[in-house]
Amino acid sequence: MSELKVVGTNKKEFKVELDQTGNSGLLNGEDFSWDVIKTKGNSYSVIKNNKSYNLEVLEVVAEEKSFLIKVDGIKYQFNAKDKYDELLHSLGMDTTASKKVSDLKAPMPGLVLEISVSGGQQVSKGDALLILEAMKMENVIKSPTDGVIKSISVNQGETVEKNQIILNFE
Repeated sequence: MSELKVVGTNKKEFKVELDQTGNSGLLNGEDFSWDVIKTKGNSYSVIKNNKSYNLEVLEVVAEEKSFLIKVDGIKYQFNAKDKYDELLHSLGMDTTASKKVSDLKAPMPGLVLEISVSGGQQVSKGDALLILEAMKMENVIKSPTDGVIKSISVNQGETVEKNQIILNFE
């Protein structure tokens, strides 16, 4: 069984333990089960406790395990931590803010639709840097850190591979 601690924007915490199928498990120590069917793109139909929900994944920041989802028209922001994240936190080794980011790599293969920054530009963590189209979806690639853009290694209209360097920070 995989275990996650999920924290919503309202700071409410959930302990989620999923079985191998991902269709049932424990939510804050209580049994639950759900049926999830992908309807199209990042949209899903979810049935839990005989109630139907329309769920859409709007944004995923894998490095931060951060998710923005819309459930029946209402947006929710969640951050997940697994047992390794919790261990790093308990050891005081989870301060990624002190880690200097010098290269930003493409998180997936795709087409560069738009570049929103230029060399020498000051950016803040979370600022939109470029839009990468992958699997017919437009993904906004955001700055993982505060810094200055040193160079941009891609051009608008260019195809990139996963882990290809797309820009550098000073």
